[in-house]
Amino acid sequence: MKLILASASPRRAEVLRDAGIAFEAVSTNIDESPRSNESPEELVIRLAEAKARSAAARLLPVGGPAIVLGADTEVVADGLGGRQVLGKPASAQDARAMLRRLSGRTHEVITGLFLIHLPGGVTRVEHETTRVTFAPLTDEEIDAYVATGEPFDKAGAYAIQGRGGRYVTRVEGCYFNVVGLPLARLYRHLCELGWQG
Repeated sequence: MKLILASASPRRAEVLRDAGIAFEAVSTNIDESPRSNESPEELVIRLAEAKARSAAARLLPVGGPAIVLGADTEVVADGLGGRQVLGKPASAQDARAMLRRLSGRTHEVITGLFLIHLPGGVTRVEHETTRVTFAPLTDEEIDAYVATGEPFDKAGAYAIQGRGGRYVTRVEGCYFNVVGLPLARLYRHLCELGWQG
C-alpha cells in the first residue's frame, strides 16, 4: 500500500526517509491563512486535513489502495494577547522579531496530522505538541543566523535540525514533531490503517 505525503517539505520527506518509510510526495496549494478565533490546534488540524483531501482528490481517479498524509506545523509563542502563531517570516526584519520573541523563552511547536485511507475514506486525525526552550540570543547571533537564509521558509524562523539547533537548550516531547512530523504517533496511525513497510 502506498503512502502519499501531501507536502513538498524536504524536512518531512527526510524524516520519513530516515525512518525507512517509503512514500511518494504530492505538493498541494492551499490557503494557509489562520481564521479569526481559531486556536493553534484547530489551525494545524484544518490545514493538515485540507492538504490531505486536496491530494486525495487528485489521486482518487487513479485508483489503488493508498494512505494520504497531510501535516501542518506551527510555532506558538505566548504574548500579551495570549498564544500567537508564528508562521514563516515574510522578511529579514520579521525573522529577527520572531527570534527575539523566542530568545530565552519556551514556546510550543504543534503539528496536526490527517490521514485518509483510499479508497475507503477511513481517516485518522491527531495533533502533537512539543515544548522547545531557546537560549538567550544576542542581536549579533540573531543577525548572523538570519544572514544564513535558513529562517525564511521555517515556521518560527528556525530549523532545529539545522543551524537553529545550536540555540535550543531543551526539548520536551517529540523531537521529530519540531522538524515537522511526530514520527512515533504517525507510525502508530499508519499501522492502524493497514500500512506495512
